[in-house]
Amino acid sequence: MLTGKHLIAGTWVAGDATFASDPATGESHAFAVGTPAHVDAAVEAAEAAFASFGWSSRAARATLLRKIAEEIDARGEAITQIGTEETGLPAARLEGERGRTTGQLRLFADHIEAGAYLDLRHDEALPDRAPLPRPELRMIQRPIGPVAVFGASNFPLAFSTAGGDTAAALAAGCPVVVKGHPAHPGTAEIVAQAIDAALTACNLHPGIFSLIQSNGIEVGTALAKHPLIRAVGFTGSLKAGRALFDLCAQRDTPIPFFGELGSVNPMFVLPAAASARAAEIGSGWAGSLTMGAGQFCTNPGIAVVMDGPDADALQTAAQTALDAVDSQTMLTDGIAAAYRDGVARISGGQGVTQIMGTACPGRAAKPYLFSVSGDDWRADSHLQEEVFGPMGIIVRVRDTAQMQDVARAIEGQLTCTLQMDAGDAQEAQALLPLLERKAGRVLANGFPTGVEVADTMVHGGPYPASTNFGATSVGTLSIRRFLRPVCYQNIPTELLPEQV
Repeated sequence: MLTGKHLIAGTWVAGDATFASDPATGESHAFAVGTPAHVDAAVEAAEAAFASFGWSSRAARATLLRKIAEEIDARGEAITQIGTEETGLPAARLEGERGRTTGQLRLFADHIEAGAYLDLRHDEALPDRAPLPRPELRMIQRPIGPVAVFGASNFPLAFSTAGGDTAAALAAGCPVVVKGHPAHPGTAEIVAQAIDAALTACNLHPGIFSLIQSNGIEVGTALAKHPLIRAVGFTGSLKAGRALFDLCAQRDTPIPFFGELGSVNPMFVLPAAASARAAEIGSGWAGSLTMGAGQFCTNPGIAVVMDGPDADALQTAAQTALDAVDSQTMLTDGIAAAYRDGVARISGGQGVTQIMGTACPGRAAKPYLFSVSGDDWRADSHLQEEVFGPMGIIVRVRDTAQMQDVARAIEGQLTCTLQMDAGDAQEAQALLPLLERKAGRVLANGFPTGVEVADTMVHGGPYPASTNFGATSVGTLSIRRFLRPVCYQNIPTELLPEQV
């Protein structure tokens, strides 16, 4: 079923060079390496498609989103097979992620049909107003144009070819050019086949979607710099995301870069909760840390707790649970190597004690657990840096005042969590104003792994969690990233877009 080619405006296009996939199991496949010429062809086609797609009805776009979901489901078995081979993720995880992906497409279809996301505003004309008349004014949210989307390594479906950024852009009326992630190019191609089939079935311009494969930086650079690209959606590392953000900002005409980059997602265990259920919290934390080999952007890598017997109990329970976790296959050799480097960096940090952990070769990973005092954590900023994998740090603070100091010192996060009981209300009330300034999502008595796709979800946060803290990459609000408000003054109704 694989061609190894790029999909550019409805045509499968080969390249002069190829790269080999590096699956966790199974057969390797050859894929064409994209070039700036491929990027130019795809973006030009996207611009041509925008002339019709940008003015299409909400109903037509909703039909397309539902058809894409249908075509993905029709290829479910093939997607699961190639996805498990490429990533090492279990079949159940990929089937669940496929359901999340198609469910998101269908949710967005329902959402745009309802129309409330457009925030339509209308000021009627007041021709007799003194001292000056008022014209008729209408504000309408309009799509911005072609969008570049970068596939994510850790979610081959939900944050990649037909994932959240692509679904949001298509819902808004923006054509999409996807740079496939080299960790799962086969999965990307089969999903692209589904999108292509949906466009054909809906009789829409083929330039609405293109996929360009690449295992280097040339395609990404060309996309970010292309003058017809109007925004970029990205999920990935801080290093790669910051490089693309800078490219977007340095263009002759800067464009928004919606990057979801990195987060340690600290968990604050308040005294009453620690006294009542430290072991329960420690075990639950260990499960969240190791879910998917710790390769979730919402992995809660830091637990902040007051030093003493309760912290000991939490640590013991976490260690016991982590000891029972077998080695897990990571998504790529590069991610596994970065995990080992991150563990080495943390273990060499100021005042850090290694509680447990054993190195594994190749793509395998075992959990690590460290402990550090609040003073030493505050003194070493490197301890705040994300380690992508099943690793946790227990930060033992002197008192609730130092816990608040830690909250003030943390960088921008995707999530912050409060573990609290009824007796912690005063401490929680003091922490919450600090945490809501640092994170896009604040939780109580849960664990942040797992992001609900819903109207109210915010998956983003102040830098370095993301590059645009006013946006979300998950949930229906994510569509607004690819719209901009336009005011129409005295424009005849018959000339206005369909949304009015």
